[in-house]
Amino acid sequence: MSDVDEIHEILSHHKPCLPSKQYHPLEKVAIWSVLALFTAIAVGLTLFNEVVWVETLKPIIWDPILKDAGVAGDAGYTPQNTAIYTSSMFICVIVLQAVFRKLQLPADDRMTLALIAWVSLAPILRVLEDADFYSSEVDWLFISPVIHLHLTTWLVVIALISHYLAGKWDLDSGFSAESRKHTTLFSSLGLLLFAHWTMLYRPAYSEHPQMGSQMVIIGLMASFTALYFILIKTRGWPALTRGMFSFAVAAIVMGLSHWGQFIITPWQQESGMNNSEITLWPILIVIGIPAIVCYWMYKKGIEDARLLKSTGFDAGVLPEGVSLKSWEFEEELVKDHPIERLSNNALLASPMVIAMVFGQLVDGFATMMGIDFFGYGEKHPVSNGVIEIGGEVNQMLGISFGEGAWLFTILKACLVGLIAWMFVQMRVENRQTHLRQLIVLAVLIVGLAPGLRDIGRLVLGV
Repeated sequence: MSDVDEIHEILSHHKPCLPSKQYHPLEKVAIWSVLALFTAIAVGLTLFNEVVWVETLKPIIWDPILKDAGVAGDAGYTPQNTAIYTSSMFICVIVLQAVFRKLQLPADDRMTLALIAWVSLAPILRVLEDADFYSSEVDWLFISPVIHLHLTTWLVVIALISHYLAGKWDLDSGFSAESRKHTTLFSSLGLLLFAHWTMLYRPAYSEHPQMGSQMVIIGLMASFTALYFILIKTRGWPALTRGMFSFAVAAIVMGLSHWGQFIITPWQQESGMNNSEITLWPILIVIGIPAIVCYWMYKKGIEDARLLKSTGFDAGVLPEGVSLKSWEFEEELVKDHPIERLSNNALLASPMVIAMVFGQLVDGFATMMGIDFFGYGEKHPVSNGVIEIGGEVNQMLGISFGEGAWLFTILKACLVGLIAWMFVQMRVENRQTHLRQLIVLAVLIVGLAPGLRDIGRLVLGV
């Protein structure tokens, strides 16, 4: 019997954790509480519309969204809607991780890459809204948090179609099955990609008669080409994550082509701006520095990640049935287990940790560049408070340049360093992998998405 088998044998005498398919009592409470809340809101909107909608939800949530989508744009967040959005995200993480685990959805690196691609798509569309690409009737669909709900609808449709049309061949590795799977995914996702262009892009062309079409045409061809080749490169992936990732990458290519069209033939914006100044040098700082940090992390951890994968274990994830309490109780016993020896460095090279670090650093540097160098403002009250403190420090030191956003960048770097350290040190039960993944997704939504939006605005000058 190997050392690992002996460790598992000893751990098997401890009380096991709950089976992955079983809800924890607190998860049941959370799920029923959310259902009750939605029911109460629905009843309130129907029977007490004046109080629930007109006097409460509309001024706090809906009016700021419409204001942000208007000609002026960039409506700031308030403490009230910030608290609502934050608590809603927290509740969604708790509830959805339980539901996803029950449904046995994958929570591996492939799913993480697919979710990263979808998070990256949001700011690409958001920057086009900043550039007044979309008509005033639909531009609210591209304002946070509606844009994330909007794209979630697309994501769910893509996932369901991919799984139910091609998932039946997931366990068959033969050439014939792979050919049928690729053909099915490309044809169905290709139709959805065309629908994506038809619904989100095509109606906006009539709003900008002076807009050219060179990059639009190139982008359409490139997006379908990307869809085809990503499907080839993801051979062996489950149909669900394969479809999600391939479609998101193709949609990103389509969106970026419209950025390119704006660079070539900038259209008149509702605000009256017709900015043709393209600034590329901020990319070297906003993207370059985080990329260097993440490359160092990847190089430091990739060998241990490969070794750990060869043992059949996932970085930081305990074997099925083993509770965190028993693992910590047998600390001396498990210190030589591959999970304990290799996870710390292996997690540095994992897509979720790299994406978190990259996203938060991009957000920090983009905020500093936008505010201190390009005169943009901060929408979030907490972030703005940090920047104001930085400005006070500037005054104390006699520094006249910038608004103090450097302090926000430093705090972001410290925060993401702390989060990354916690993730590297943290061990989770097998049933908690979905929770860990959705926490990462939440961090990406509040870090990577606004960071990429900021750099897009800096580059396009919108």
